[in-house]
Amino acid sequence: MKKYLIYLRGYALQSVLGPLFKLTEALFELFVPLVVAGMIDTGINGANQGYIVKMCLLLVGLGLAGLLCSVTAQYFAARAAVGFASGFRRALFGHIQSFDYTALDRLGVSTLITRMTSDLNQVQTGLNLALRLLLRSPFVVFGAMIMAFTIDTKAALWFALVIPALSVVVFGIMLLTMPMYRRVQEKLDGVLGASRENLIGVRVLRAFGREESEEQAFRQKNDELNRIQRLVGRVSALMNPITYVIINLAIVLLIRQGALRVQAGALTQGQVVALYNYMSQILVELVKLANLIITITRSVACLKRAQAVMDMPAGEEVLKDAPKGDSAYRVEFKNASLRYAEAGREALEDVSFQARPGEVIGIIGGTGSGKSTLINLIPRFYTATQGQVLINGTDVRCLEPQSLRGLIGIVPQKAVLFGGTLRDNLLWGNPDATDEELWEAARLAQASEVVSAKGGLDAQVEQAGRNFSGGQRQRLTIARALVRRPQILILDDSASALDFATDAALRKSLRELDYDPTVFIVSQRASTVRGADRILVLDDGRVCGQGTHEELLAGNAVYREIYNTQFRQEDAQP
Repeated sequence: MKKYLIYLRGYALQSVLGPLFKLTEALFELFVPLVVAGMIDTGINGANQGYIVKMCLLLVGLGLAGLLCSVTAQYFAARAAVGFASGFRRALFGHIQSFDYTALDRLGVSTLITRMTSDLNQVQTGLNLALRLLLRSPFVVFGAMIMAFTIDTKAALWFALVIPALSVVVFGIMLLTMPMYRRVQEKLDGVLGASRENLIGVRVLRAFGREESEEQAFRQKNDELNRIQRLVGRVSALMNPITYVIINLAIVLLIRQGALRVQAGALTQGQVVALYNYMSQILVELVKLANLIITITRSVACLKRAQAVMDMPAGEEVLKDAPKGDSAYRVEFKNASLRYAEAGREALEDVSFQARPGEVIGIIGGTGSGKSTLINLIPRFYTATQGQVLINGTDVRCLEPQSLRGLIGIVPQKAVLFGGTLRDNLLWGNPDATDEELWEAARLAQASEVVSAKGGLDAQVEQAGRNFSGGQRQRLTIARALVRRPQILILDDSASALDFATDAALRKSLRELDYDPTVFIVSQRASTVRGADRILVLDDGRVCGQGTHEELLAGNAVYREIYNTQFRQEDAQP
């Protein structure tokens, strides 16, 4: 429990004052039946009008005091609950940021979104209700029973029988519904995942006419969620009628016994009404407690799902005992291999090569040959399962992720721009860059015309860069990487949307950089990598050849086949 209390740090006072004011309100409520009993016995039976007026004013005062305490309790409980959920969500998001790609692949994006939003909203609601009602309802139930014993011991024995019977019902239903609510959240993950996939891939779905099959698959997931929700709803719905039946039977027996004791002179009419009111208070509070327990049960299930993510190791632990030091090589792979989680074989196997400062390394191969997997090992998005990857002679596992990635500029396959301005996007590369540096990076990336045409660095960028074409987004993401002036520049098929002239101009400008970065160019175009100092040819996760364009064209069958499919046969001769 201590691991959760840290998220209430700064809200300790609110967490105490919320229940305290709610208990004060409950205390006022417990005095109401006694006031009504006195009004009946003394005021009505004694025809004392002045006493009746005094008691009415006292009831109004108790009501107003209770209302003030209730509103105050709600304010403090809401602040504590919102603060807890905000702190937990912030910590959860920060922890997810420390995951490597393996952990993200294993969990899935949709379930992480559900746990940060829907699950934590449920936790916030549950904590809010718990702070207000978790102590109040038992306090009223046992307080009403004690007050009943002060009125008449024999009549109050019904209270001692009813409360355990209701507790069995409440906690029995709670134990049944707790695993069901966990399954509801899991099914919700599936629905969210299907929705996300369909919205992201809507163009592909329409292009291949797969709308009906995807609708059927979504309907199946939605029906499964609907079925489990209805089942848990039916079980939860049993609570109110069962508790009402038990309480009302107890009230019938209480009134019958009270009537007999009034007739015998052992009780007054006002005392019987007070006992009835106390029994009604118990009914109301137990129904509240039952609903509260259902909500808390759901919240606990959601909290465990969120905590399961928090309990996962970060996946980017920094080793202390691996070799460190300087090297003539900027990047070095030593028999590096990678097997994805739950995969049957290595996606990348026994890769060894070196890259010096200022070198341009081309990486080419067919689809699924392991090109992106290879370059993802350099910034340690994935960690090699065997072998080593070294940066400046130091194993990447010995480097803090932030310092490691500070050396690297990455342009991923999918060009991503964020909502804001062009300046905001380019400053991701270096928050301290000047406008001159931003314009220079845009010029090198062949994006200066794009920036000028949009109205300058303050031009607005819509979410995901929807107001830019694919080629424009690629050039701007390359500019963002160049703003950093990285030691290692990785272009992962980031010029696929550029025409040949722009692609050639981009490669020429990269050669003119004044700080000698090591450049990795991943591409399926032979024309893009042919000017590289060295080309790595990947085939089925292995490096099947490396050398210059002329060397590979003469002696590597895989590279020659790729080249021949993109150029005329006579142009393929060395």
